[in-house]
Amino acid sequence: MEEDLRTKQKGQLLAVKDLPTLPEVLHEVSVLLEDPNSSTDQISKVISRDQVLSAKVLKMVNSPIYGFPGRIGSIQHALVLLGFNVIRGIIISTSVFDAMNENMKGLWEHSVGCALACSTVARTIGCKDPEEYAVAGLLHDLGKVVTAVQLPKVRAQIDELVKDKDLSYRAAETEVLGFAHDRINMWLCSHWNLPPNLKEGLSYHHRPMSASLYPKVAQVVHLGNFMVRLFGVGSSGDDQISALDEGVLEALGITPKIFGEIMDVLESEYVDLI
Repeated sequence: MEEDLRTKQKGQLLAVKDLPTLPEVLHEVSVLLEDPNSSTDQISKVISRDQVLSAKVLKMVNSPIYGFPGRIGSIQHALVLLGFNVIRGIIISTSVFDAMNENMKGLWEHSVGCALACSTVARTIGCKDPEEYAVAGLLHDLGKVVTAVQLPKVRAQIDELVKDKDLSYRAAETEVLGFAHDRINMWLCSHWNLPPNLKEGLSYHHRPMSASLYPKVAQVVHLGNFMVRLFGVGSSGDDQISALDEGVLEALGITPKIFGEIMDVLESEYVDLI
């Protein structure tokens, strides 16, 4: 009986048609990408048809997160500089922006803060394509938004448990649903056919040392999430600082000195970002 309920909840969570803008634009763009004759001009025109979405995407790509602050003037330019995987991640995040604001106060700020932390960590340790790490940070709590939109009564139960029992949001999710937002992230990534490195980062950011295909992405997002909570930027549903898996620092080669340098950069960046 309990398993049937979980299967039903999974189905409801994946019926994400209520998330604004997401399916149509991404579907059209995905079709274009499968055609080898498509150009970035064609793809950017599809995205640009949605003026509100385009404005949000351009605002995001010109933030300090992606390393080109104030320099990207068009969707086409953004596609050339950042690549489609990054733009697709930004479209998803900006598409659920309103849902984040309406359903979980402070989650957007927390997500943007995590993206900046991931970007800073990835650049500092010399990761290839640090923008992709930033997107993983931006989307790491997506499962929470989908739960809030698709299962509002469940979301209310989770909030109540966090408050009454002083649980972490993830522990409360597990108690109510039997699984947490990282599992929902995994389903969403499969459902939306997101790239495997992004899927790994979103699915394993709470268990980074269990990630096997792209462990570095999961480890960077885990560390980024810890750092943004340490600074108290936004809110991810509880007021706890998540535990840091110290194996991550060793795996990424982050010494106390490097850790301090990253924190110094973030301290100044957070002032300007949000």
